[in-house]
Amino acid sequence: MNILFAASEAAPYVKTGGLGDVAGALPRALKDRGIEVSIVIPLHEAIPGELKEKFSFVTSFFVNLAWRKQYCGVFKIVHQGVNYYFLDNEYYFKRGESLYGCFDDAERYSFFSLSVLEMINQLEKPVDIIHCNDWQTAMIPVYLKLKLHGRDKLRDIRTLFTIHNIEYQGVFGRDIMEDVLGISINEFNNGFMEHNRAVNFMKSAIHCADKITTVSPTYAMEIQTPEHGFGLDGVLRYESGKLTGIINGIDTSAYNPTKDKHLFNTYSAQTIENKKKNKRKLIKLLNLQQAETSPLIAMVTRLAAHKGLDIMAAAIDELLAEDVMLAILGTGEWKYEQFLRDKQKQYPCKMSVTIAFNDDLARKLYGGADMLLMPSLSEPCGLAQMIALKYGTVPIVRETGGLKDTVVPYNKYTGQGNGFGFGGYNACDMLHVVREALALYKDNKVWEKLVLTGMNSDFSWSYSAKEYVKQYGALIPAKV
Repeated sequence: MNILFAASEAAPYVKTGGLGDVAGALPRALKDRGIEVSIVIPLHEAIPGELKEKFSFVTSFFVNLAWRKQYCGVFKIVHQGVNYYFLDNEYYFKRGESLYGCFDDAERYSFFSLSVLEMINQLEKPVDIIHCNDWQTAMIPVYLKLKLHGRDKLRDIRTLFTIHNIEYQGVFGRDIMEDVLGISINEFNNGFMEHNRAVNFMKSAIHCADKITTVSPTYAMEIQTPEHGFGLDGVLRYESGKLTGIINGIDTSAYNPTKDKHLFNTYSAQTIENKKKNKRKLIKLLNLQQAETSPLIAMVTRLAAHKGLDIMAAAIDELLAEDVMLAILGTGEWKYEQFLRDKQKQYPCKMSVTIAFNDDLARKLYGGADMLLMPSLSEPCGLAQMIALKYGTVPIVRETGGLKDTVVPYNKYTGQGNGFGFGGYNACDMLHVVREALALYKDNKVWEKLVLTGMNSDFSWSYSAKEYVKQYGALIPAKV
C-alpha cells in the first residue's frame, strides 16, 4: 500500500501549529508499521534556506487551473526514511512567513491540490490513497470526484480527509467557482459546494472523500452537534457512516523528560525526585515567593476565549486565595494579555505571566509544575495534556474533545485515573475540581502514584498509526 500524505505544512520543515506536528510524526509511525508513505507540502518561502539547500530537483510540469497555466516544480528529500515532496511556485508560495491569510488563498491551495494530482501522474510508483488534511487540501478529493484532472491513471485512487479543526473551513465567495477553481457554477447552485451562500472547501471534501477522520473520538461526536459543528454538523451527520475519530499522538522522542535538554534536571519515573529540583529552580526563575511545598499550576496556552480564559478570569481571585502558585505562558487576545499582566501585579508572589511563544519555558513548565490547567471550551485533540502526563504534571481539564479521551478523572474510591476533569463550562465547576486536586496533592503517596500513572501512559503515534492503517484497509482491503 502506497500512501501520499498531503498537507499545507509539516515538521521539521515548516509548521504553525498542531497540523505540522501531525504531518511530521504520523507518516513516520505509518512507515514503522510497514506502510509505504510520502508527504507532499508547498515549497513555502518560510522553510529555512539551509534546509532547502538539501532538497533535490525531481521534475517540473504545468498545471491548468481554470484559464491559467501555472508552472510547478517538484523537489524531494528523504527524512527519517520518509519521502518529502515540495511543490514549487514562487507566485503562490513565496509569501514570507505567511502560510495562510493571503487574499488569494483559494487560488493558492486549489493550485496545490491540482499539482498534487499531476505530481502523482509523474511518479513511477502508483499511489493508492491520498490522505488529505484540512481545507487547504480539500480540493484534492473534489477534483478527483469531478474528474477534472484529466488523468485516467488517477481513477482508482481513494481519499481520506482528516479534519484537524472544523472552525477553519476554507470559505470563499461564489465568484471563485469558474474563474479560480475551474468548476462549473452548477456544482454551487445544486448545493454540492455551497454552504450559507458561499463556497465551502471543507464541506465539499466531506462529501467527496471516501473516508473522513478527525483527531479524537469525542470530537468526532461533538462536531456532529450544532454547538461544535460550526455549521457543518448537518453535513457530518449525513456523512456519519464514513466518519471516525482517531486520537493524535505526541512525539515521545522529542517530549521525553529523561533527555529533554530544556529541563534543569532530567528525570524518569524511577528518578521522580528530580522533578522537585526542576520545580525549585523554576520557582526561582519565575520570581515566585511561595514555599516550595505550595502546588504550582501551569497554563501553556493560546490566550483566547475558547481556551477557557473567560472562566479562568472569573475564577482567578478565588483560585489565588488558595495555597497555590500560578504560572501562565502564551500569547493571544489583547484583553486577556492585559488582564493577566494586571493580575500579576496584584499577586506578584504567587503568579507569573509570560506573554510570549517560548518553547524553552514551556518545557520547563511541563517539567517543573505540579499541575497543568486546560479549561477549554473546545479542544479537537490537544497535545499539552499528553505532554504534561509524560512529564509527570497532572492535568486538570474540561472534558471536551481529545481532553476527555486522554485524561481519566481520578477516582478516590478505586485509585484509578491520571488527572482531573470537569464537565460544565463555568468557573464554579473548574474551581471545584482544582480544589479537589489541591486537596489530593497533600497526600504525597497518593499523588506520586497519580504522577507515575501519567508518566507510564502511552501517547506515542503507534496507536494512532494502527487505527489509520485500519481505515486505509477499509478503502483498499486487498492491499492490507
